[in-house]
Amino acid sequence: MLLAVDIGNTHIVLGLMEEGRVLYSARMKTDREKTEHEYAALIRELLGFCRRDFTVDGAAVSSVVPPLTGIVSKALRLLYGLDPIIVGAGVKTGLNIRIDNAGEAGSDLVTSAVGALRTVKPPFIIVDMGTATTFSCVDKNGCFVGGAICPGVGLSLDALCQKASLLPKISLEPPRAAIGRNTVDCMRSGSVLGTAAMVDGMLDRMAEELGGGVTFLATGGNAKGIVPLCRNRIEVREHLIFEGLWSIYRRNQEAAR
Repeated sequence: MLLAVDIGNTHIVLGLMEEGRVLYSARMKTDREKTEHEYAALIRELLGFCRRDFTVDGAAVSSVVPPLTGIVSKALRLLYGLDPIIVGAGVKTGLNIRIDNAGEAGSDLVTSAVGALRTVKPPFIIVDMGTATTFSCVDKNGCFVGGAICPGVGLSLDALCQKASLLPKISLEPPRAAIGRNTVDCMRSGSVLGTAAMVDGMLDRMAEELGGGVTFLATGGNAKGIVPLCRNRIEVREHLIFEGLWSIYRRNQEAAR
C-alpha cells in the first residue's frame, strides 16, 4: 500500500492508497518545530484510526514547506524503513512543464496536474483552495503552461481582521446575500462570496487564453465551501494530489526496474 503525503503550509494530509484509490485519509496541523520522532509518532497515531489492516510498502511526498520535507521523510524511514519518493528535481512526473523556469513550478501544482491527467482530457484548469488560492493551467496538448497565485480566503480574512481594528474575527460561512446588512454579513460577503467571484473571473479569463473548451477542477481544504457559490461549473476533486502522487510513484518505480 502507498502512503501519500501532502505537506502544506497549514496542514499535512496523509492518504493510504491501493490501486490508485484513496482508502483512508487524515490530516494534522503543520508544525515546523516538530522533530522526525514527533512526526513519526503522530503519523502512526493518525493511521491507527484506519479500520483495516494495511502494510505500507511505498511512500510519496509532495511538499511546499522545504524545512519539513526532510523531517517528514526521516519520520517515514523510522516508521517503515523506506525512502519516500519526493516530488522535485530528478523525479519523473511525465508532465511537460512549459513555463519560464520549470524549477519554479510548485510540487503541489505539478502533482495535482499529473493526477488530473489520469482521468481528465485537457485543456483544464485546477483551482487549489488552501492557504493560497492557486490556478494551474494545462493546455490542449497536456502541457503545464502556468497559472496564478492569490491569497487564500482564510489568509485574506485574517489579514483584514489584523489590519482593521474594529472588525471582529468571524467563521468562514456563506453570506445570506451579496449585500450585507451588518458587519459580519458584510465580511462574509466580501471574503467568501468575493473569493467565489474572483475564482469565476480568473477562470473565464484563463479559459479564453487557453482557447475555450476548458474543464474546471477544484481541490484544497476550502474548495467545498467556495465552489457552490461559483457560477462556473467546477468539479471538486478532494484527493487530486494523492492521485498525482500515485501516478508519480508508479512511474518512478517502473523506471527504476
